[in-house]
Amino acid sequence: MEAKMLAPAAVLIVWTMIVMLWMTVTRFAATGKAGIDLTKSKPGSRGASLDGVLPDKVMWKSHNYTHLLEQPTIFYPAVVIIAMMGASASDVLLAWSYVALRIVHSIWQAMFNRLPQRIALFFVSSVILVVLACRAAMLTLFAV
Repeated sequence: MEAKMLAPAAVLIVWTMIVMLWMTVTRFAATGKAGIDLTKSKPGSRGASLDGVLPDKVMWKSHNYTHLLEQPTIFYPAVVIIAMMGASASDVLLAWSYVALRIVHSIWQAMFNRLPQRIALFFVSSVILVVLACRAAMLTLFAV
């Protein structure tokens, strides 16, 4: 496998862990400030139960963490397939572009969350992901 192709996936994994920590610290601080006693929460409560209870800006980090566990689940296997089949320089550039856009999207959503810019970042990264997914499919379907 080619490390150059796998490096963007590794960076996105690390970024996801950073967002998880950011979300956790922010949310616990906000629950304390709001006087929420987590030991008395309803059984089966989830983080989504805090929407409308905690300030939106606090919950944006949680929403973004969820997003990092959704679409990138397509990115990771696509990157591994491409690495196994032989990545081109274009593949590596696309993978890094996807990761860069996802990081910018995370920061934008967690800090400002203005929808037009967020949609643009999501759309461009999604187009790149479609190209990577198609590339992974082509490399395997037409392998000799």
